[in-house]
Amino acid sequence: MKRPVTSGAETTNPAASSASAESSGPAASTDSTADRDAAPAAGLDGIPRQRPLAVCAEGVHVAVAESAPAAAGSARPLLAGLRRVRPWRLFPTPTGTPFTFGYAVVLAVTSLVAEYADPGLVDRVLQASSTDVAHLAQSPVRVLVASALWIAGGLTSAYVIAFLLVLTALERRIGGWRTAGVFLLGHGLATLATEIPVGLSVLAGYLPESSLHRYDYGISFGVATSVGALAGLLRPWLRWTVLAVFGWMVVGDLIAFTDPMTNWGHTMALAIGVATWPLLRRVGSPSQLQDDDRDHGAPS
Repeated sequence: MKRPVTSGAETTNPAASSASAESSGPAASTDSTADRDAAPAAGLDGIPRQRPLAVCAEGVHVAVAESAPAAAGSARPLLAGLRRVRPWRLFPTPTGTPFTFGYAVVLAVTSLVAEYADPGLVDRVLQASSTDVAHLAQSPVRVLVASALWIAGGLTSAYVIAFLLVLTALERRIGGWRTAGVFLLGHGLATLATEIPVGLSVLAGYLPESSLHRYDYGISFGVATSVGALAGLLRPWLRWTVLAVFGWMVVGDLIAFTDPMTNWGHTMALAIGVATWPLLRRVGSPSQLQDDDRDHGAPS
């Protein structure tokens, strides 16, 4: 009679095999049931299967798994808004804002000339470009244009940054020709509004004749008008913030009373820009304004 052959843990004893099968039957049945529940349904391989909430740990896992897509969905609008922000659009470009870009190049050249050229030559050129009463009476158009080619204070003036930011934003909304018109309108009207009273005061004897010849040049009147015009095209909260900040600067200069003519000129130039709101809102396209606000990341 041969003994059953055993090798390691494996046995060929039928009784042992039967007992092992009977002892492991319920566990095997349970495992097979769990495997069937965990396995995806036939024909739905591409669709995730909802796991049963049989165990608390699995319920926590399912809750986290279900909340993750919701969190990702809520973050998508924020990421999309950040992608729409384009900081480089705050400054002029040759194709996007040709008027502001070309004007900025001219101002940079004249500022370098004023800084490094012969002081006597610069003094004569600035005097010839001054919009004083004497020059306005002789050749008003020439001196109004010439005076706008120089920056009082050079490239370190605060009006340089204001020029770049304000005129770029304005040109993106209403175009180059209208931006040039707004700038020159404020520059010319504010200059005349400050110089004509000087001439009348000299004729009346309240001011000396030397007041007819003075330095009066720069871009500040045009920039102040552009600030007022741009404010009318902004959203209400930003509009009144811009006007409040710039208006406070103007009022502060008037209180200091260091240069009354120039300070009053800034006030009138800002008012001229505000007066252009009805016209600019009619000529501007609402869809273009909304697109530009989205490009700058303006809130809805």
